[in-house]
Amino acid sequence: MIIYQTGNILHDQADAIINTVNTVGVMGKGLALQFKKAFPDNFKAYKKACDDKSLVIGQVLSVPLNSISAPFYVINFPTKAHWKGHSKLDFIEQGLNSLKAEVKRLELKSVAIPALGSGLGGLPWQQVELLIKEHLADMPDVEWRIYPPQAAPKAEAMLNKTKRPAMTTGRAAVLGLIERYVSTGFGYRLSLLEVQKLVYFLTAVGEPLNKVVFQKHHYGPYADVLRHVLDKMEGHFISGYADGLNKPETPIELKGDAVTEALNYLDQHTETKQRFDKVAKLIEGFESQNGMELLSTVHWVATQEYGDKVLTSEDVINSVHGWSARKANMKSAHILAAWNRLREQGWLDSKAPTL
Repeated sequence: MIIYQTGNILHDQADAIINTVNTVGVMGKGLALQFKKAFPDNFKAYKKACDDKSLVIGQVLSVPLNSISAPFYVINFPTKAHWKGHSKLDFIEQGLNSLKAEVKRLELKSVAIPALGSGLGGLPWQQVELLIKEHLADMPDVEWRIYPPQAAPKAEAMLNKTKRPAMTTGRAAVLGLIERYVSTGFGYRLSLLEVQKLVYFLTAVGEPLNKVVFQKHHYGPYADVLRHVLDKMEGHFISGYADGLNKPETPIELKGDAVTEALNYLDQHTETKQRFDKVAKLIEGFESQNGMELLSTVHWVATQEYGDKVLTSEDVINSVHGWSARKANMKSAHILAAWNRLREQGWLDSKAPTL
């Protein structure tokens, strides 16, 4: 019997819940990342199967949860070969055949099914839904609980059973800056874009953040590895990044006593605290998505694109406007104001003129 459900599939109490995966051992975004956090032991078994090359398209992998209450299994269902690729209807069809055999073997009475390959996989839900109905119709004694495509649940509603990471100087500095940034009293919610820029300035002032390397990007300096940094902090120190989708506007909030722990940690690490204070002073008055994009973009232009050349106002404005069509709309007066803030606070070469 097929029934349709809404809500968070991870809260379903079916005998088994299906997790859509690739075959290279990565659960980096969307529903798969939520499963990784909710069922860490399942991820370990899945990763081992990928490393052993035993998990392939058309073959599901059941992992027992050793629970006294449902769900009793996570069934990993490959919908794409590589996480960078797209799903194919043929992959779904092969997987459904394997799923049916596995449900019979395990004698399951109910199974929760997400929109196979229709989210990040890119398949049209109408076609996937038709395949599901056709293939599962001959097993009416099983309750197939189908979850059509829907928005991700709120971060606070997502299960997270991962181990709380240790506090480090880098994490403490980032958490402290987030708190300083949003402490205006107006209920401001920091975005992922702004977190990127805060970390950029931390690295620029000399904070050694392992493997965090920035490059020129659409919204200014950007480090892709921060996705993994924030993923480890999610659910323990911050909230908002639970599904790992790397959208600039994603709101990030602090959790519980994260700030107190971070600030106490910084008090014991004076060099990082000094860098933290320098960044906090720099960004005063620029606390917005546009402000942080502007400030970081001007800093990148000044420090990465001209070597030892003494820049003119025309150089700076033209470089910012030439970065992208988006930045061409930045006002010249705002660009020069950002430049002068950076210069006045010692973020530029001593030869840099006031513009």
